[in-house]
Amino acid sequence: MPLSTPTKRSLIHNRNVHCEGYLREDGLVEVEGHMIDTKPFDFPNKDRGGYIRTGEALHGISARITFDDTMKIVDAEAILDHTPYNYCKMIAPVFKQLVGIRIGQGWRGKIREIMGGVKGCTHLTELLGPMATTAYQAMVTVKFGDQVLESENIGITQAPELLNTCYSHAEGSPVVKEHLPEIYE
Repeated sequence: MPLSTPTKRSLIHNRNVHCEGYLREDGLVEVEGHMIDTKPFDFPNKDRGGYIRTGEALHGISARITFDDTMKIVDAEAILDHTPYNYCKMIAPVFKQLVGIRIGQGWRGKIREIMGGVKGCTHLTELLGPMATTAYQAMVTVKFGDQVLESENIGITQAPELLNTCYSHAEGSPVVKEHLPEIYE
């Protein structure tokens, strides 16, 4: 990203988040999320043999949620391959507590109730944000199939529940005026 004001700077941390959505042969949808944090220098760490080396994962976390066509989670699992403390890995089973909740309105609050603060892992909780938006995008493809490839209007016209969920889908936006003029204000 070009800087608006060029400034000399040095990389001190890197976080990569990657999510993928899959349609299973049984009709369920899975989203896998991965988070990797690295540093461009070695630093001391007692739990990892004395040091975490340059480019080695400080955090290497993977998670999978499986959900049905109503976005209700039917299975959830997490693996913490790389953590700064060995004790961190013990929190992975809390992820199973997501089973039964629905991805949608109130999602972040439910996650905070289940995994917030000392009840969970900050990094797993953060990973659930992009996993949820990946789940939504995957479900659009599941619900609308070939229409996704054929129509430039997939979105608010097929999913009016998107109304007022973002800047472009506000009742008074030009997007709503063009695609849902009967709702436009």
